[in-house]
Amino acid sequence: MPTRPAAADKTQLHPRNLHRAAYDFPALIASHPALREFVTVNAWGNESIDFANPAAVKALNAALLAHFYGVRHWDLPEGYLCPPIPGRADYIHNLADLLAENNRGEVPEGAHIRMLDVGTGANAIYPVLARAIYGWSCVGSEIDAQALHNAETIFRNNPALDGGFEGRLQEHREDILRNLLFADEHFDLTVCNPPFHASAEEASAGTRRKLHNLGKGNTPKPVLNFAGHQHELWCKGGEVGFIRHMIRQSEALGQHCLWFSTLVSKRENLGPIHAELQQAGAETVRTLEMAQGQKISRTVVWSFLTPAARQAWANTYWR
Repeated sequence: MPTRPAAADKTQLHPRNLHRAAYDFPALIASHPALREFVTVNAWGNESIDFANPAAVKALNAALLAHFYGVRHWDLPEGYLCPPIPGRADYIHNLADLLAENNRGEVPEGAHIRMLDVGTGANAIYPVLARAIYGWSCVGSEIDAQALHNAETIFRNNPALDGGFEGRLQEHREDILRNLLFADEHFDLTVCNPPFHASAEEASAGTRRKLHNLGKGNTPKPVLNFAGHQHELWCKGGEVGFIRHMIRQSEALGQHCLWFSTLVSKRENLGPIHAELQQAGAETVRTLEMAQGQKISRTVVWSFLTPAARQAWANTYWR
C-alpha cells in the first residue's frame, strides 16, 4: 500500500502570497485548458498532477500564472528550468517587505522600482512576478541567448507585463555582475537563483533524491521534474563558489544598488557566505527564511549602504 505523502503546509507562505490554499484544479483548468490532460485523481481521492512529470509541472505553472496574474502566454523551450511558482513568489514578497522599511512601511510599487535578475533563465519567473504583482521594472541577465530570447518573448506576448523587462546578454561568462550595469545606472534590488550543484554528478544525485521523495525512486533514466540546462543546475565551486564570486563583484557596485540578494539552498552554506560578506565590507547582512511544508529555503540579502544612506536612496528615487 502506498504511503500517503505529507501535505505541504502552504499557510507558512508569505501572507500576501496568493498560493497559500490548495490548488483549485477546476479553476486552474478554466484559466489554462492544457492542464486538463495532466490532472488525475490520486490514491487518496484528491485531484493532483504527477509532479515527477516535467510537462505536467510546466502546465501547472502556466495555469497558475494565467489564473492568478493574468499572464496567459508563458512557455519554455524543451529542457529549460521550470521553477515552482509559490516559492518564487515568496522571494519577491519578502524583498518587497525589505523595500517597505524605507517607505513608511508601505511596499513601493510601480515602474520606478528597478530589479535586476541575475541569470533570469528562459522562464523569467522573477521579473514576471515582480511586474505582475508590484509593477516593478526588471532587467534580466543571462549567458544563454536562447533563454534570453524566450524571456523577452514572454513579456512581449503578455499585455499584463508590457514594458516591464529588458534582457541583457552577459557575454563575459566568467562574470556575474561585472560588465552588466551602465555607469550611471541604479537598481533597488537584485535577485538570483544560483546553480546549486558543483558537478553534473552531484546534480544527477539530487535529481534521484527528488524523484525518490516523489515516489519515483525506480525510474531507470531519471529526468528532473523542473528540468534545467547545465548552467542552470551546476557550476564549478557549486552554490558557495558562485555566490562568493557574486559578492566580490557586488562590492564595486555597492553605491549602485540598494539591496543585493540570492537564494541559498543549504543551511551549511550560510557560514562561508556570511564570512565572504564580512570580508567584502557589507554594511548590513540578513538571512530571510521561507518555508513551504517541510522545505525551508533561505534568502541572503546585503547592502553596502548605511541605514541613513538607504533612507536617502528612497527619498531620492521613490518620490
